[in-house]
Amino acid sequence: MSEDFYDILGVSRDADADEIQEAYREKAREYHPDVSDDPNAEEKFKKAKKAKEVLTDEEKRQAYDQMGHERFEQAEKHGGFDGQGGAGGRGGMGGDPFGGGGGFNMQDIFDQFFGGGGRGGRDGNRPQQGQDLKTRLEVDLEDAYEGVEKQLTIRRPERCGDCDGSGHPPGSDSQTCPECDGRGQVTQVQQTPMGRVQQTTTCRRCGGEGTLYEETCSTCRGEGIVRNEATLTVEVPAGIRDGQTLRMDGEGAPGENGGPNGDLLVDIAIREHDTFEREGDDLRLREAVSFPQAVFGDTIEVETLDGDVEFEVPAGTQSGETFRLEGKGMPRLRRRGHGDLFVTVQIYTPDSLNSEQREALEAFAEAGGEEIDVEQGFFEKLKNSF
Repeated sequence: MSEDFYDILGVSRDADADEIQEAYREKAREYHPDVSDDPNAEEKFKKAKKAKEVLTDEEKRQAYDQMGHERFEQAEKHGGFDGQGGAGGRGGMGGDPFGGGGGFNMQDIFDQFFGGGGRGGRDGNRPQQGQDLKTRLEVDLEDAYEGVEKQLTIRRPERCGDCDGSGHPPGSDSQTCPECDGRGQVTQVQQTPMGRVQQTTTCRRCGGEGTLYEETCSTCRGEGIVRNEATLTVEVPAGIRDGQTLRMDGEGAPGENGGPNGDLLVDIAIREHDTFEREGDDLRLREAVSFPQAVFGDTIEVETLDGDVEFEVPAGTQSGETFRLEGKGMPRLRRRGHGDLFVTVQIYTPDSLNSEQREALEAFAEAGGEEIDVEQGFFEKLKNSF
């Protein structure tokens, strides 16, 4: 069973055109074959595009809602309905209302039911916004803390500079298209068992321009589009998190028929840091202190992303104990203030001692009533005790 168009876009059945268009743009950003790594991206993109085209067309959407997904697709495939609730059912004729000729497309069907004169040609030539593109940018944790401008080079489709996207050289000889007489559209009238059907479509010969040109642009081969490298400056805001996306307006693929460019979506990846671990707006840090510092307390310097700060280690601190330094974490994106820095204290054990240190520790162990075989692994037992 084919997937419902509403499900494909993830919208409700009462969604308006703006909601449908926005849902399609999200899917296009995710599955466009030029930017997605999904092995099924092309198929998913085509499904989303088809769903958008149907659900943003008032007449097609009405037919889709009345017939359901399977009958709608069957009608599209065979040029007619199945006779059960479709054209045959309404007319009381049964079977294929077009006599099985198979010569009609979906526009024929819509025109019969809704009396339209054909919208394909006009809609096909409306200005359309270009596709959004997606790329990835890696930054350091320090960059995310401070905010930074980064240079980003991408390869993207752009309007051909030699022909300004027209597909033919400036001043190229031209003539009025004989197929449509310069209108950009052709109209066909066909007789069906249910009456005359008028269908208006974009002229295939001139592509809706109404004009034929003698020459084709050699740079873009008539497509009007070329792929070029572009170097852009990306403003990475302070506090951005790993996986968040920045949108660069108008830096995507060029629009069609004079429409605006799409946008460029920049997925941010933050490299792992040697010292800090990030949890949201908070940072975590492990700080080593000596046994005497933990026992008696001490003032030490702790590293932060904004420089070293003094930190009071309380007397009697236990290894693994965590302390919070308020406001020493990451800046909060688009909000005031910072997260916190959590410092976990670890007591380190020296690998070697001089004679005075050794005697002092032996005396400390004896005073505490500990029986330690100094000759048989004193340091290992001391490490285990912490």
